[in-house]
Amino acid sequence: MSLFKARDWWSAALGEGEEFDQGCLCVGDVDNSGTGQDKVVVGSYMGMLRIFSPHASKSSEGVPVEAQLLEVQLHNAIIQVEVGKFVSCSELLHLAVLHPRKLSVYSVSGTAGNVEHGDQYQLKLVYEHNLQRTACNMTYGTFGGVTGHHSLCIQSMDGMLMFFEQDSYSFGRFLPGFLLPGPLVYNPRTDSFLTVSSARQLESYKYETLAVATEAESRQDPDLPLKTGGKRLTPDWTFVLGEQALDLSVPSFSHSSSSIFVLGERNLYCLRDNGQIRFMKKLEFNPSCFLPYASVTDGTTNLLLGNHTNMLLVYQDVTLKWAAQLPFAPVAVRVASFPELKGVVVSLSSDGHLLCSYLGTDPSFFSTPKVDAREADYEQVDAEMKKLQRFIREATRTQDILPKTDTEEDLIVTASVSSSMDSQSQALMQDINGLPVPSVTVQVKVKASCVVQSSKLTVGIQPPLSVTQDQFVLEPMGVGSSTVVAFSAFLNGRYPPADLTGDITVSYSSPTGVPRVLQSRFSLPLALVCVPSPPAKTTKFKITVDTNQAPVDLSAIFPEFSAKSEDKDGNSLAFQFLSGAKVTVLASKTSQRYRVQSDSFEDMWLVVKELVQRFDRHFSKLGVKDFKKSFSGPLPLQEYFLSVDHHFQLRVSAQQYQDLLSERAVQFRAIQRRLLTRFKDKTPAPLQNLDTLLDATYSQVMALAEAAEENRALLEEAFVRLRSATHLLVLLLSLWQGLTPDQTAILEATLLPLLQDTPQLGWEESCDAAVSHLLRSCLSRSPKDQATSLAQAGGPVLGLPSDTARLKKHITLMCDRIGKGGRLSLASEANLQVPAQVQSLAAPGGVEPIAEVAGDGEELELPQEAAKFIKKKQPSKKVKKDKKEVSRETSEASVKEEAEGAEEPVKEAKKEKKESSKEKKKESSKEAKEPKEEAKKESKKDSSSSSSKEKKEKKEKDKDKEGKEASKESGDKKVSRKSSVKVKEKKKEPEPGEG
Repeated sequence: MSLFKARDWWSAALGEGEEFDQGCLCVGDVDNSGTGQDKVVVGSYMGMLRIFSPHASKSSEGVPVEAQLLEVQLHNAIIQVEVGKFVSCSELLHLAVLHPRKLSVYSVSGTAGNVEHGDQYQLKLVYEHNLQRTACNMTYGTFGGVTGHHSLCIQSMDGMLMFFEQDSYSFGRFLPGFLLPGPLVYNPRTDSFLTVSSARQLESYKYETLAVATEAESRQDPDLPLKTGGKRLTPDWTFVLGEQALDLSVPSFSHSSSSIFVLGERNLYCLRDNGQIRFMKKLEFNPSCFLPYASVTDGTTNLLLGNHTNMLLVYQDVTLKWAAQLPFAPVAVRVASFPELKGVVVSLSSDGHLLCSYLGTDPSFFSTPKVDAREADYEQVDAEMKKLQRFIREATRTQDILPKTDTEEDLIVTASVSSSMDSQSQALMQDINGLPVPSVTVQVKVKASCVVQSSKLTVGIQPPLSVTQDQFVLEPMGVGSSTVVAFSAFLNGRYPPADLTGDITVSYSSPTGVPRVLQSRFSLPLALVCVPSPPAKTTKFKITVDTNQAPVDLSAIFPEFSAKSEDKDGNSLAFQFLSGAKVTVLASKTSQRYRVQSDSFEDMWLVVKELVQRFDRHFSKLGVKDFKKSFSGPLPLQEYFLSVDHHFQLRVSAQQYQDLLSERAVQFRAIQRRLLTRFKDKTPAPLQNLDTLLDATYSQVMALAEAAEENRALLEEAFVRLRSATHLLVLLLSLWQGLTPDQTAILEATLLPLLQDTPQLGWEESCDAAVSHLLRSCLSRSPKDQATSLAQAGGPVLGLPSDTARLKKHITLMCDRIGKGGRLSLASEANLQVPAQVQSLAAPGGVEPIAEVAGDGEELELPQEAAKFIKKKQPSKKVKKDKKEVSRETSEASVKEEAEGAEEPVKEAKKEKKESSKEKKKESSKEAKEPKEEAKKESKKDSSSSSSKEKKEKKEKDKDKEGKEASKESGDKKVSRKSSVKVKEKKKEPEPGEG
């Protein structure tokens, strides 16, 4: 027995196949018994009217006959029932029943029975109104402040409010801007009517405003102009909800409370009478009905809220106080008082389940039996503990963030590309440079292993490739059924793509309602973007790939291109791209080398990639396991940087076009304002050539817009070519150093952090940040640099750089370090322990990014705090002397400085080590007091000095410094030292500083 469950006090099942809604239930002393006992009145859409007087039922079988007072079959559907004083000159309560085309008011009376069958109840019609319009809902109240009886207001389906005072019709008014009817309620405190319009806003109309507005009969269309007397109907106030309302309620159980409650589809609103919001509660479920009722706490209101998850929630304002489980989803809820129990919750379902329940608990007389005392089996407990510990170790060993997928997927997606081109091309561009544009068909088969509803298939492909259809809505599939969709891919631009692979994404919902996504990848053939051609003899760019196997006939590697080739020996093959570039592949007859050459550096990427992949497949079919391929030539960085510069210049041009467009747009609006002022002036003034200036500015804006659009198209093409060049560089680096697939993936993610450029973030700054991170982490020359970079705070905000010099320098340095044995890894960062001294540098300004070379032989200095940390380390065993001027080095300059300090004698360093250990004891007391003050003075001097006065200030600082300035080099821990003035006066011997 659950604590959070509605306690069944009385229930009944109303008919079979009947439907009910929120207006079909009301409670009240409809028979005027005088005892204050409420009766439950229920009407159905089938025209059945029932009245119950519930009491505690001893048996749950069927409906007790004595609880049902009346059951009448009316001829029309019952939309709403209400109990009120609807008859003039009578204080008795009557029953108002709303039909689609009729309003009927009944009196319910009971006659004491003389036999054992009990009392008899009768339903008598007092009066009725035949409606000219189809009714939707109604409300009642003391309209206009009249006391003693209630008036009725009915809202029709076409937006007309019809007012009735007892047995007479008063007037009718059309609501402005009406589309669909919403809930309607009367507020007696302000004598106004509240409804929610189709504009999803709460509107309040005063009764006085409705009474003096235009007659509805004289104006059928509310948008037409007024033809008779009366005022235009406007709301007193409105409040935008942003969602459709399910119900409205204006509780009047307390004079101090002045709240209006609105139940939306996802939110609950509480407003004051003037339209100001008191609070709003966002609901985590779909509500079905609600009812405000009195609270024992002053200033608060309790609410009963039913939802479609069969829950009845009790809120005090926005605080959830109780939750009870119902056997159905309620569509209407009321609170009634019966002689045996006060405050019973009466709820009604859409299929006629009527329930009277209460919230709380029933006493439980269950007592827990005593457990037999028995001795613990320590061996069994120990075995269970070991088993649990093994489970814990296995669970903590896997560090997967995402949950493991099931062994069998709900869907299986298979994509197959046709081996031949389409007989009739589906391309939008029939030819490029005189060459026909082919298309190829891709078939996707989706097979279901369970019932799948509403699945969607999306095709993603790299520009300038395109497909005939990129989105498919799949039909519902049963267990074991499959669906096949087909589309054609083709080239839709005058430049080759950077990638011939495409992605297929299928999104669907599992049988339990969990959204899932499946992905599959397909590769398009190389023949889609190029055709065979005669080889070219002279080209600008060349790449040589070495192998360890005998030369292979190129016609066997590329059979689809060799059929139309003129070379019968299979030593040369040429690919003519549809965009105009030609790529030639040459195989050496004597050596095991293959050369790829072309006049376009970027266009070689697809051919080199295809060549390497087909070599792997060819030798794997032959059973060769030790096949290796390599690249021995110098990296084509200068050719690669041409693509980088071209892309960067287009980005700069795009920014300039944007600035010019902004300026011209401001100028255009200013001229428009001037002209408008002139035209509005009553005394015409000469235009002073403002119209000519307006035409000229408009022409400039249009010309700039066209130029910016053309530049955008060029920028897209340049980015695709830059991606091709970057892919080629990554492939050559992996062949050059034999990188593993994981290292190649890291390198590719570093050089291609973006799939497309955006105005906020471009490729240059993203790539520079990624390369700089590698240079500080896994490619740093010392573990200390790596630890320092891990303790560093976030860098500056990325933005468009002024030039590409810094980026090209970092890429060159990265390639150089990879060539010297550096290995790309992300695990070293995760496992590296940061020293405590380095952690103190993590404050803002503690660690700076990779510094740039300031001039010829002059470099930026390390922060003084970092210099202090370097000085306090123990002397190294490999101390080397530097005869040149002291310079604080960074990781970029370390390559140049290695060669300069490598030839110094080792013996002299050993003597200096002995001398420094003796002097360190004497000078330690002085150095412990003064470095902090000196560091602060020196850091202020370094930050305020300009680059032109650095050399002069270094000489002055050398005389005043007591400490030693050290420069750190990431590779060999090389030391650049200067002896202080005081030490020279005492010892006349230098003191080395540590790196």
